[in-house]
Amino acid sequence: MPDTKYGHLFVLDARAKADLPSYRHETEEADNGNSTCLIYLDASVIPGALYNECAWFWAATPAGKTEADAHVHDFDELVGFFGTDRRDPYDLGGEIELWVEDEKHVLTRSFVVFIPAGVRHCPLIVRRVDRPIFHFTMGATRRYR
Repeated sequence: MPDTKYGHLFVLDARAKADLPSYRHETEEADNGNSTCLIYLDASVIPGALYNECAWFWAATPAGKTEADAHVHDFDELVGFFGTDRRDPYDLGGEIELWVEDEKHVLTRSFVVFIPAGVRHCPLIVRRVDRPIFHFTMGATRRYR
């Protein structure tokens, strides 16, 4: 961003994802083959910022793996996946498996799920990708933990 009064508030790349918890199975690189971290933001990137992450999924999660294992946060979280068919943006163009507590949810439509603080969620498995899938997550916290 240009050197302006508010230019420092714009995030234009993934930047370093410091201190990701062990239940996250991403590489340190922005592109791990099946997904690309597009933007990562929390207070470690811009002081005072809320947690937000955006990624593209290009391929399914490798067999026997998860994108994230079951875990709990002390903050509310939104998790979303969106299809890229401009004729039917609600068609996910793939299949996502996401557990909330002991419930398995298999989704083939674009969605956002609200995960209240203290609710166990995941594993998260991207079962199928027919077209690129856009993913975002955000939490009411300054640091993702």
